[in-house]
Amino acid sequence: MTRSEASAVEAHADGQSQETAAAAVVRLHPDDNVVVARRRVAAGSDLPGLGIVCRDDIPAGHKVAARAIESGAAVRKYGQIIGFATQDIAEGQQVHTHNCGMGDFERDYAYGSEARPTDYVPEAQRATFQGIVRPDGQVATRNYIGVLTTVNCSATVARAVADAFRGPALDAYPNVDGVAAFVHGTGCGMAGSGEGFELLQRTLHGYLMHPNFAGVLLIGLGCEMNQIHRLMERYGLQQGSRFDYMTIQEAGGTRAAVSHGVERVQAMLPDANAIRREQVSAAHLKLALQCGGSDGYSGITANPALGAAADKLVRHGGTAILSETPEIYGAEHLLTRRAASREVGEKLVERIRWWEDYTARHSGNMDNNPSPGNKEGGLTTILEKSLGAAAKGGTTRLENVYGYAEPIDSQGFVFMDSPGYDPCSVTGQIASGANLVCFTTGRGSVSGFKPAPSLKLSTNTATYQRMSGDMDINCGAVLDEGVAVEEMGDRIFDLVLRAASGEQTCSEALDFGDNEFVPWQIGAVM
Repeated sequence: MTRSEASAVEAHADGQSQETAAAAVVRLHPDDNVVVARRRVAAGSDLPGLGIVCRDDIPAGHKVAARAIESGAAVRKYGQIIGFATQDIAEGQQVHTHNCGMGDFERDYAYGSEARPTDYVPEAQRATFQGIVRPDGQVATRNYIGVLTTVNCSATVARAVADAFRGPALDAYPNVDGVAAFVHGTGCGMAGSGEGFELLQRTLHGYLMHPNFAGVLLIGLGCEMNQIHRLMERYGLQQGSRFDYMTIQEAGGTRAAVSHGVERVQAMLPDANAIRREQVSAAHLKLALQCGGSDGYSGITANPALGAAADKLVRHGGTAILSETPEIYGAEHLLTRRAASREVGEKLVERIRWWEDYTARHSGNMDNNPSPGNKEGGLTTILEKSLGAAAKGGTTRLENVYGYAEPIDSQGFVFMDSPGYDPCSVTGQIASGANLVCFTTGRGSVSGFKPAPSLKLSTNTATYQRMSGDMDINCGAVLDEGVAVEEMGDRIFDLVLRAASGEQTCSEALDFGDNEFVPWQIGAVM
């Protein structure tokens, strides 16, 4: 879906402007045979401009057949196939899971056919933010001390160490954003080599090196499969003022380990506090693009608006990271056409094929997604969800495709392979270097992702009003107030710069982010 197609929400029914029709439904592309309800539409309602009478009650965000669709025919939204009619659908009927399902169809990958060089803003004119420049040249948006674990067995000790610095314990260190524990459920009972072990070590290393940490303490039990010395040898880590480690068994047990851990974090605090923010280019931003709790509005408001913000960031020299591979399934051909080279496009398709095989091996399929909440919000198939989700990636050239938690060394728009499970996906993006997260949601996801600040973008006004303490910006204004997608993208970009400069986000005010560290687990649990 191009942004011009997404921007069709500003018009209605192929240029019709009747207020009654505009208030009821929106057609997103001239080729679509469904329209989307902007609000609940009662059975028997006439839709001026379309010549349609609704045959069913249509919930907000759900689809109405704009013309008759024969059984087996393609159902189109955004000008793309979102599924196939499983029975004859009459004009004016609701189109959803009861009469629309998945089906195989050929996608034309047309590698690089729509890739265009990025129109960069001259360096002297690029946007800036107040960042923290680390000695190695990396730029941080936050200033945490992290307490990480090699294994689930050290999780309780790590949490106890971090908890010792809650409340007034950090009053003397106003430049430190907090001490946070990052614990997980693996690290032992697993193979000591292979894909699962590689992913865990790569994820931990990405966090250990993340610029948003002024210091990190790594805590192990001592006898686990994921040994600290193996991680250090693999990545050439050295114990020092910024990185320290210990095991519970060598420390003498739980109480002794907590005491030692607190002492070691305390020793890091003076250096961590001795920082200052300074003006730096937006080129230092690596923005994780995420969606969760999606609904029928996601691909119309928040996702294309975030795509507009991502385009702007890329033009200012920054990096935008799209992920959640199962949630671009069916829309991957729109990304391969923007690939900087055939090789980049083929890397993305290879990941799609891997996921098809992976889900089949586990007796699943790619349409196990959307979730019940997604469907209640109006999304029918993974194809429909993916087309809306891909809009977060904007329109610029796809520069590269990365594995989960691989360090991202390209600037511009990139893709990182990950599950669609939000905490797991964001964990990989942060391990890859993301220093800020934008998260769109229609149903109302609540989460945060220390050490990176996370902004929540509501797809609709009702959710924004109902969950105002969790939402940072209301993208529902695209439909409700006629705000242009590009203008909403500008608002998001401005909010990104402010958050990167230290302005607190809603999820930070609620202290989210300690429980959303979820490394991707692959392989047998033994």
